[in-house]
Amino acid sequence: MARTNRRAPDPEWVLMYRRGITIPKIAAGVGASESTVRRHIAAAVKQEPGLRAEHQAVLTPAAPRVTEPGRKNLDETLAFYKSEGRLPVHRPSARERALAAWLVRRRHDAGNGTLSPAYALALDTIPNWRDYPTKRDADEVRWKQRLAEVAAYLAAGHDWPRHNKTDNQEERTLGVWLHTQRIDYRAGKLTSAKEAQLNEVIPGWRQGRRRRGANSRKGGIEAGAAASHPCCD
Repeated sequence: MARTNRRAPDPEWVLMYRRGITIPKIAAGVGASESTVRRHIAAAVKQEPGLRAEHQAVLTPAAPRVTEPGRKNLDETLAFYKSEGRLPVHRPSARERALAAWLVRRRHDAGNGTLSPAYALALDTIPNWRDYPTKRDADEVRWKQRLAEVAAYLAAGHDWPRHNKTDNQEERTLGVWLHTQRIDYRAGKLTSAKEAQLNEVIPGWRQGRRRRGANSRKGGIEAGAAASHPCCD
C-alpha cells in the first residue's frame, strides 16, 4: 500500500494525470484512495491552471455509441454495396441519398478519429470506403445507373426512349442520355469499355429503330388512323 501522507502534489501522480490517466485509475494503480489522489491533483492545478485542459486533451474518448438508426443505416449500406457493387451516392432515390449522407458523416468521423469501432469493423470490409468520391467517380456511377434504367425501361415493354417529341419526363431523361451515347460514338468519344457495356446490356442501341412488337397496340391504332386519312399516304 502506497503512503498517503506524501507531500502534495505528488510528481508521479501529476505526470500520470497529465498523460490522460483518470483519477480512479491512478488511485487503483498506486494503492491510494481516490480522495487522496484528487487532493494532490487539485494542488497541482493551483500551480498549473492549464493542467486539467491538458489532461482532457489526451484523455482517451469513450467509443461512440451505435444507435438503432445507425445500425439500420450500416446494414442497408452493406446490403446496397453487395447488391449494386458500389457505394450509395446522392442520387437518384431519397433512400440512397440518405445513405450517402450517412456515409459522408462516417467518413468525417473516421478522419477525426471518432468513428465507432463497430462501424469501422463493418465498413472496412468495403474497399476504399473512407475515400471521398471524385466528380469522375460520381459521373461513372450515374452513367451505369442510366444504362440500367434504359435496360429496365425496355424490359418493361417500351420502345427506345425518345429525347424529343415526348411529354414523359422519364422517357425524355433516358432518351437524352441514349442520344448522347450515340453522338459520342459517332464522334469517336465513347470509350471501348462503355461501348462494350452498351452492346451487352441494350443490343441495338446505336440504331435505335422502332422495334416490332413493342407497344404493338398503340402502333396498330396509329396505323389504322393513318390509313383512314388519304392525306397521310
